[in-house]
Parts: sequence; structure tokens; C-alpha cells
Amino acid sequence: MVKGKLLITGGIPLSGEVEISGYKNAAGACLAAVLLSEESSIIDNLPLVSDVLDQIAILKEMGAKIIWLEERKIKIDPKNINPEKIPVNLFEKMRVSVLLIGPLLARFRKFKVPHPGGDKIGLRPITTHLEALKDFGVRFKNESGFYFFEAPPEREGKRIVLKEFSVTATENIMMLASLSKGKTIIEIAAAEPQVQDLGKLLQKMGAEIKGIGTHTIEIIGKDKLNGAEFTICPDLIEAGTFLIAFALTGGEGRIKNVKPEHLTMFLEKMKDIGVNLEIKENPEAKIYEAGEILVRPSKEFNPTKIQVLPYPGFPTDLQPQVSVLLTQADGKSLIHEPLYENRFSHLHELRKMGADIEITDPHRALIFGKTTLLGNRIKALDIRSGATLILAGLIAKGQTLIDDISQVERGYEKIDEKLKNLGAKIQRLTN
Repeated sequence: MVKGKLLITGGIPLSGEVEISGYKNAAGACLAAVLLSEESSIIDNLPLVSDVLDQIAILKEMGAKIIWLEERKIKIDPKNINPEKIPVNLFEKMRVSVLLIGPLLARFRKFKVPHPGGDKIGLRPITTHLEALKDFGVRFKNESGFYFFEAPPEREGKRIVLKEFSVTATENIMMLASLSKGKTIIEIAAAEPQVQDLGKLLQKMGAEIKGIGTHTIEIIGKDKLNGAEFTICPDLIEAGTFLIAFALTGGEGRIKNVKPEHLTMFLEKMKDIGVNLEIKENPEAKIYEAGEILVRPSKEFNPTKIQVLPYPGFPTDLQPQVSVLLTQADGKSLIHEPLYENRFSHLHELRKMGADIEITDPHRALIFGKTTLLGNRIKALDIRSGATLILAGLIAKGQTLIDDISQVERGYEKIDEKLKNLGAKIQRLTN
């Protein structure tokens, strides 16, 4: 993956329509779930981002047959997968690779996997996963950079109380429970859209699941699951990012293929801040085209408090982007990010551009506005911080050079091209 750079000339209002891609995190869960069956499955509306393409490459290396039916639609035959063929270099690149543990435990009693990777946004141990797996009778050890797993000959459903609202732990337990005997109850379950998508796919594969979208999920295990065809939901984070882009630049545009119910708290906060938006439902659209959001120029932005919470609260993956918007609000804003202690890396880069920001502790920051941002050379340190710096570049005076744009491309499909189509002056550099 070429690191690359983006050169942005700020001060241009965006205008036009942007179509939202499929949700990367939902794609990751669904691509893992197809391994639960020995029959082929078809997954549609895949985002063409590096994390998803790398995960498909992992499946292929393991022995799955992959056929691209359309640009974003693939058929996967997982019958002959072999966990011994997991490519270490790819597995270690992504956090989403942790989701292979659940289905591999359901298909194979004994295997090992490398440590999963992902954004460097704080401590991200898989303790919650391991404790829940232990309740299923799974034995494990962590040695020499690998997790070694061994499942019991017979797995029976359990009552699992997760230690936190962990999305990936919820998903792993859902997948394992789908092929375990009896009833499994998952309490303190995550309810995010990607968990909902996984639950819907598992139901199509023949699993019996209640409570999808709630914090208590019940699963009646089956002896086997069938293949299925499924369409990934739209990316709520990409939708929120483009909404902020229109608002920041004083532009006017239409964001297509959105499920507004996935963004309830975010949209309410945008209204509080003063973003001029309108939600338009589209009941006749495809399953992943639930509606549209119209954004018009706003008069002014108000300071506010952003409290990151598990779904349906304010999403952690939109916290960095909204910080740019708050630099343009007249007054003092507070951001509280309780989930990750290193999720403020973008604030240091925004300071280089002239933002008035005080990081009071690893989980809280004060943003004082309104301030003029100035173009500078900055670096994308993870997916969301990189997108945040692109937003800052769109309104900064002069030019902004963003290093290591490959971080952003792990989660945003052709973001520079989409912005260009909206009028942004943005150039990709390879050296």
C-alpha cells in the first residue's frame, strides 16, 4: 500500500451530491460470518477500501474461493478454508481480523492466530473476547505473538455477560453461539449497525436470533448454517464526515444512501451546533438506500459538549471530525472521549494549523473558537484522524499537505475523488 500524500487548497465551498459507500465495519463482520457455513454466500455493497480488500485476501489465502460478480459484489465459497494458512502480515494489519476467531472456533477446534492490528488509538486488548470465550469452555494462551485457541468437543449455549459494550466481542460470541448447542444469552451486548447487519446475515444463514439492535441478544444454536446473500448497510461514518464537510465549507449538498436512524444522536448534535440540515426518507429505495440528508449553508456554529457513548449514543468514530467543526463555533466546547485514551492525536495536528485547543486529560479536551486555521504539513495517524485533517484542510487558508494518506484509505473509499467531484481543490502526490 503506497503511503502517498494529499495537497489541499482550502476555502472552497463544496457543492453537489455524494453517494455513501457500504460500511467497512459491517463488511468486516459479514465477511467473517460466511466462514460459519460450508456453502457459498454472496455479499453486496462492499466498500472498496484497503481493510476490506485485505480481509478478502486473508480469506483467499486460507483457501476460500472468491468470485467478483460485480464491482462491489462477491461470491465466497469457504468450504475448504484452513486456519493454518492465515497470512500473518495481513492479519496483523487490521483490527477487524479479530472477528475470524469466532467462526474459526465454530469450524475448527484448535488453531492459532497472530495478534490483530488496527488504529493506534489506545489500549485495545481482546480481554473481553477471551473472558467470554472462556465461559464457552474455550482454552487459550498468548505466546510469541500468537493466540492459541482450543475449543471443547461439545459447546453448549451459555449466559454471557460482557465486561463492556464491545462491538467485536459481541460479534465473535454471536458467531460462535450460532453453531453451539442450546440457547446463548449475551448481556451488555453492543447494538451498533454493524452488529445489526451481522445478526441479519446470521438469520439469513439459518440462525435463530432475538434482540438484534438491543443490549440483550438471544441465540438458539444450530447444527449447521447455510449460505446466504446479503447487502451491507451504508457507512454512517462516511455520511457524517461528508455532512461536516458541507457544513464547514459553507457548501450545499445532498448525501445519498444514508440510514438516518444510525445517526440519531450525531444528527441531533449537528442541529444543536447550528448545522442547517434536512433528512429526507426514501421508502422506495434499495435496502441500503434508506434516505438522504440535505445540507445547506449555516448562519453560525454554536459551541457544545460532545459525550461519546456506545450506540445509539454519539459514535467515537465521528468524534475527531466534529472537533474541526467546533474550531469554527463561537465559544468553548468540551469533548469527552471515554473509550480510547489516544483518540486525540488529531488535536495536536490541528494545533499546528492554529486551532486553540486544551487537552485537559487523555479523555477530555476543550476547543475554543472561532479560530482561523492555516495550511500546514500534517500527518494522518489513523483512519478517522486522517479524515479530520482533510476536513481541516478544506477550510484552512493556503495549502495543507497531509502525509500517509493510506491510513484514511483503510476506511474511506476514494475520498479525494469524491471531494473533487464536490469542487474541492485536492491533489494526490506519490512522493
